[in-house]
Amino acid sequence: MDLNSASTVVLQVLTQATSQDTAVLKPAEEQLKQWETQPGFYSVLLNIFTNHTLDINVRWLAVLYFKNGIDRYWRRVAPHALSEEEKSTLRAGLITNFNEPVNQIATQIAVLIAKVARLDCPRQWPELIPTLIESVKVQDDLRQHRALLTFYHVTKTLASKRLAADRKLFYDLASGIYNFACSLWNHHTDTFLQQVSSGNEAAVLSSLERTLLSLKVLRKLTVNGFVEPHKNMEVMGFLHGIFDRLKQFLECSRNIGTDNVCRDRLEKTIILFTKVLLDFLDQHPFSFTPLIQRSLEFSVSYVFTEVGEGVTFERFIVQCMNLIKMIVKNYAYKPSKNFEDSSPETLEAHKIKMAFFTYPTLTEICRRLVSHYFLLTEEELTMWEEDPEGFTVEETGGDSWKYSLRPCTEVLFIDIFHEYNQTLTPVLLEMMQTLQGPTNVEDMNALLIKDAVYNAVGLAAYELFDSVDFDQWFKNQLLPELQVIHNRYKPLRRRVIWLIGQWISVKFKSDLRPMLYEAICNLLQDQDLVVRIETATTLKLIRTDQFLPYLETMFTLLFQLLQQVTECDTKMHVLHVLSCVIERVNIQIRPYVGCLVQYLPLLWKQSEEHNMLRCAILTTLIHLVQGLGADSKNLYPFLLPVIQLSTDVSQPPHVYLLEDGLELWLVTLENSPCVTPELLRIFQNMSPLLELSSENLRTCFKIINGYIFLSSTEFLQTYAVGLCQSFCELLKEITTEGQVQVLKVVENALKVNPVLGPQMFQPILPCVFRGIIEGERYPVVMSTYLGVMGRVLLQNTSFFSSLLNEMAHKFNQEMDQLLGNMIEMWVDRMDNITQPERRKLSALALLSLLPSDNSVIQDKFCGIINISVEGLHDVMTEDPETGTYKDCMLMSHLEEPKVTEDEEPPTEQDKRKKMLNILCSY
Repeated sequence: MDLNSASTVVLQVLTQATSQDTAVLKPAEEQLKQWETQPGFYSVLLNIFTNHTLDINVRWLAVLYFKNGIDRYWRRVAPHALSEEEKSTLRAGLITNFNEPVNQIATQIAVLIAKVARLDCPRQWPELIPTLIESVKVQDDLRQHRALLTFYHVTKTLASKRLAADRKLFYDLASGIYNFACSLWNHHTDTFLQQVSSGNEAAVLSSLERTLLSLKVLRKLTVNGFVEPHKNMEVMGFLHGIFDRLKQFLECSRNIGTDNVCRDRLEKTIILFTKVLLDFLDQHPFSFTPLIQRSLEFSVSYVFTEVGEGVTFERFIVQCMNLIKMIVKNYAYKPSKNFEDSSPETLEAHKIKMAFFTYPTLTEICRRLVSHYFLLTEEELTMWEEDPEGFTVEETGGDSWKYSLRPCTEVLFIDIFHEYNQTLTPVLLEMMQTLQGPTNVEDMNALLIKDAVYNAVGLAAYELFDSVDFDQWFKNQLLPELQVIHNRYKPLRRRVIWLIGQWISVKFKSDLRPMLYEAICNLLQDQDLVVRIETATTLKLIRTDQFLPYLETMFTLLFQLLQQVTECDTKMHVLHVLSCVIERVNIQIRPYVGCLVQYLPLLWKQSEEHNMLRCAILTTLIHLVQGLGADSKNLYPFLLPVIQLSTDVSQPPHVYLLEDGLELWLVTLENSPCVTPELLRIFQNMSPLLELSSENLRTCFKIINGYIFLSSTEFLQTYAVGLCQSFCELLKEITTEGQVQVLKVVENALKVNPVLGPQMFQPILPCVFRGIIEGERYPVVMSTYLGVMGRVLLQNTSFFSSLLNEMAHKFNQEMDQLLGNMIEMWVDRMDNITQPERRKLSALALLSLLPSDNSVIQDKFCGIINISVEGLHDVMTEDPETGTYKDCMLMSHLEEPKVTEDEEPPTEQDKRKKMLNILCSY
């Protein structure tokens, strides 16, 4: 492509490609796609996006096409790879000038230079790093910033490479430029600190931006650039200096407003300091040992003393808590039970930790966490009043939950309490003791303190197991507090029922449960929505026997709550509780589900745009079908279209709904009393599902088996041809386990329908026959082969004869010779069969041949009798009453298996399988 003549044409097409008119846009995109492999195209793009006089959108598009081209055509082995000459020209052009005026385009150029560097630096591009270093020294603000931006992206990309040779190159690079990177960062940091009091916001922002970028470079070099960083004085000097710099930056926050760009950049820089420490601790725990003392002193002073007042902010406190938590929990710092087995580095780190976490320090941290950080804030209380569902979602783990302060403080409390429980248990028990008895509803602060202490007791439930008589506390303190109905007491009602939920699985007498269930019934009618939602959560821990007297009331109240809440997340939460209740009580739920059955179709329709809520509905339906059993047939007008949509891979929602939809399909089949045309029609979705060969394949096989057990004749006549084709394709590429699953389906079809089964799966049987003759090497596959062939031989002799004839032609052997080879292999590999049922089946199948006067069969008489006797020993058991032996595999319809209270009642499919086993019992 000639640069001079092509530039105008490419520019014109790029301009068209930025059009909003699809008639103009589509042809332009097609033309650009054709040019992607043309020599010289990327040189033209480079000229276009470095020409600052052109339209920004056109330049932006040129950069994107260039960046995509690097991914596709820069490697030497790529199809249509760029020539070395053109790549050399492009590399030189990319670092000629760092003067891009548009921030977004500058970032894209920095990223694409980093992409090239990942492939070519330093071997084919040795001048890149020296050029960047020189460029960040220039006085021109724009060039300096763009070079620094590129320097960061290049360092970040090179640091991410993981091959040993690439790591070695990065180590060499880091050691070579680390001193310069430190000097650069110190220079920009000092400049910022000098300017911050000047009042010149533009200058402050400019120097702060450079400070941030240079610190990002140092972070990658420090964390990824050294094998043993503690041996490098410059690295350790930088890390030790972080704490003083952090103090300076935190003090600067007093001079910068709370609502401007500078404040945002300042907070990002402060957070980046903490990320350097956290990343270094994560990657080099023993190199971090000299920093443990200073890190703990710094973090604890700013988070748990008055030092941090007025300068800290939430994200910074979270990072400091994470630093404390990582040091406390770090496995590298925990000595073995036998101290002599621990490394000196571990013992040194442990010693520093123990010296820091003294009784006064731990006590202060614990008290401060509970009395300060656990307190509900004014903002949270306001949200409770104005948006109770939003408050509940945030408290139970909303999108921003893991990044917020409250969960971080709770996790830190749990970790510290677990690590130092002997020291902290008396402290928490003392806090509990001071809160005995009712609290004045007019004293909001006292109510919030009690809420915070109860939160701590709940979080530490497992650690306090031997120290708290929870049963007495429940009867004497907690239960009366649940009965205080004053509106101001609602935080404590919510907290107490949550606290009971934490302890109920730890230490709670069963004879107290009826009292608890009475209290839950009352709380589900509480005037406050947040209290009702928290109470519902406790029902996930019910015990069926004692719960049944309250089932009708509870289920009705839960259903009312489901109708009252409006947020998607809250409905999901309540549905989950309902599912748990239905799952626990199983068939006992049948009299009470009418209202829910009527409501779910409406909720499904309303949740069309909320796939996660639909997942929750599917889970509820699964438990509902299991609870209703054969009566679930009444749900088919709603249930079957739901299954149809959820398992249709041509419908976009299947990405979210498929797994639960398949599970619902399966339980529907298992509990179906009979097949319906609509239930049979859904199987049209199966063929594309088998083509996916996904992790859901096992469930798909179970569904196919479900149809075979439900109505083999109708099912096989309708779908066996297509299913057999799918199986033949699967067997070519599926794993050994998958082959066994396919063959088990075939075996079940033969067992259920010995006439139609062999005909429908005839294309698969030669493969089975060949596998037996050739001695399949995997025992589990061979066992299944013999099971399939045993069914054919025993239940459909004429079909076996035709199959033998067909295989004799394929092997170019006489039928008798082939039959003899098969019997010989069968007898030889009998030990591959481990299931008594299959061993008996094989013995009976081979015994069925003996009445023949065929000399080949007569020659195998001894082998057949031998395995038959072995099979007889496998299945014979002594009757303790009569002392005689009987076949344990023989079943009678008079024999009803005993079902214990803990076991689920048999499904319709279980009944079908039992009847089939009786009919097929030999």
